[in-house]
Amino acid sequence: ASQQALLVEVLKKEVRAMLIAAKAGLTPKQLEEQYMAMVCKPLPLRDLGFQSTLELVAQMPEVVRICSDKNGTLILKAIADDSTKGIAKLIANQKAKTRKASKKTATKADATFLTKNSKNPRSFQTLSARTPILPAAVKAELQKLLSSSPLLLADLDKTFLRRFGRAFQYRQYGFVSLLEVFRSMSDSIVIEQTKAGSLLVLRKHLASQIEQEEVPEASAAEMPPLESMHERKSIHQAALLMDSEPVQTQAIDLGHHVKQQQGFEQLPPTPEIPPDAVQNRSLCGLPPLKRRCIVGVIVEFVVSPSQFYIQICSTETSYKLQDLMFEMRHVYSHRVASDKYIMPESAVRPGQLCCVMVSRWWYRVIIHRVLDDQEVEVFCVDYGHLQIVQKSGLRFLKWHYMKLPAQAIPCSLACIKPVGGTWSSAAILQFKHLCRLKELVGVVDEYVDGVLYLFLCDTSTEEDIYFHSVLRDMGYADVCGENFPSQEFEELNPSALYVQPSGKQGNPEVVESFVC
Repeated sequence: ASQQALLVEVLKKEVRAMLIAAKAGLTPKQLEEQYMAMVCKPLPLRDLGFQSTLELVAQMPEVVRICSDKNGTLILKAIADDSTKGIAKLIANQKAKTRKASKKTATKADATFLTKNSKNPRSFQTLSARTPILPAAVKAELQKLLSSSPLLLADLDKTFLRRFGRAFQYRQYGFVSLLEVFRSMSDSIVIEQTKAGSLLVLRKHLASQIEQEEVPEASAAEMPPLESMHERKSIHQAALLMDSEPVQTQAIDLGHHVKQQQGFEQLPPTPEIPPDAVQNRSLCGLPPLKRRCIVGVIVEFVVSPSQFYIQICSTETSYKLQDLMFEMRHVYSHRVASDKYIMPESAVRPGQLCCVMVSRWWYRVIIHRVLDDQEVEVFCVDYGHLQIVQKSGLRFLKWHYMKLPAQAIPCSLACIKPVGGTWSSAAILQFKHLCRLKELVGVVDEYVDGVLYLFLCDTSTEEDIYFHSVLRDMGYADVCGENFPSQEFEELNPSALYVQPSGKQGNPEVVESFVC
């Protein structure tokens, strides 16, 4: 670690010196070429865990200023300090000698960001660039895979395929190797070296701790005690619980009786609503992002380039959502506890925050429409999509499950509009292909009517891919000088309808507000 820190400090001085010597600044590609010419080796991106030069300099806000020129080309400029003035002069002299060689290798910038006004180029301040992070659901699958027994790394692919019916395509999330994947999960999975090869072993206790919340009104006799996933004696016990048969739910007959299920006590004719059940309360959203900041994102759901939902990639939010999903599955997989949170017909109404099981996982949802006696359409607050589910599968949400803000953020691609006024099927398909559930770099532009407008860039490839440039170059989109309200979101934006802005969550006396 100390050697890596020393390498970073030396690299900062070298980068600052080269950028100081270039009065007009350098593009990321030119910086790579200058470094190769001066040091005779490429930038140590892989050694430091970066996928691209842009990610590297984003971690040097005290050294590099990221801005754009009048044509919108991304330019890197130095933030000078007294200690590098001498080095800058030496590099400037050496640069003059190698100018001819540099001309031969100079290329156009590999990336451009659109500007609203070419006479007033915008600079981009960095929040921080994120290393690759697996989606919470994928982490849960890997932990479940190892819950029964350790697994050789060489057997992971075929075991994952046999268990989940698909290949484990870790590269789509930005990882370059399986070892890198499990290093990112070192808090929950250990790699042990054996004679047979690398062995993946699940830790007995997950690293992050789920808060225990007690509801004074609920007695211990009413339902099994809720134990934190991190307080169980082993993850194997949790896996056995989660592998049990899914709860078979059935509709409530509110006329005179509720059907009795074999092996369980018959529910009373008028089910009592638990005191910790969420009623008439709204979930809050994430705090707004600062303009021009750079964040890691995953596109979770796409309607078009003007209407899609993202999740912010960070260790904190990813683990909190993962832990929430695990704990909800643990609680609602108990039939007695699950039956206790069955929603009566009077509670099934638009705007009601609740939860539902889909593919054996429980999701926080908000009822959008009641379709008929059997089905409702719900909005998944953490992933951004609408889905039709059975009324009988709905359950009241326990109040402490609404502490985590809704993770899905409504978004639109900044500064472009569809050719002809509407997005073609080919344009939408291309945009979905560009997103394909991997971590991307997002540059925040602004919010319009509660929708986040941002630029998206894929830095996992050798050449950075800027989505607005691809759509423009393929003839699907036109450049526009400003962000117009998304027509799709104007027609329907469930987040605006049901999710409160950060800090405005209802009933603060009961629900502890999320500190952003």
